[in-house]
Amino acid sequence: MAAQKGKDLLLKVDSDGLGTFTTVAGLRTRNLAFNAETIDVTDAESAGQWRELLTGGGIKSARVAGSGIFKDAASDETVRGLFFNGTIRDWQVIVPDFGTVQGAMQVTALEFAGNHDGEVSYELALESAGALTFTAA
Repeated sequence: MAAQKGKDLLLKVDSDGLGTFTTVAGLRTRNLAFNAETIDVTDAESAGQWRELLTGGGIKSARVAGSGIFKDAASDETVRGLFFNGTIRDWQVIVPDFGTVQGAMQVTALEFAGNHDGEVSYELALESAGALTFTAA
């Protein structure tokens, strides 16, 4: 895969709960991380006392984070509403020339900041709240 423009990594939210995805406005940075906990099944008979892990065991999760400028757009209101109501909604993370990760997530952090001589900025964090799907580009 060739180098891609960071601006093409998009974060979209199902803004109405009916499958209408809207790009979250003003994001300047965004990242997606996948995690998988392990289950240690090492015992006294493990070869050479090396750790053994259970295949396919553990809990999988994903975390999405982003930061940008506050634009007071419709997507800003959607994100604020989802946070304050604790609503779980479908989100999409579009990775250019790779694919789309989609599934239920909850906004777990929402921060606003602003300097007296600058714009209002925000940071948000999402945590997966169910199975995620991947569709290749």
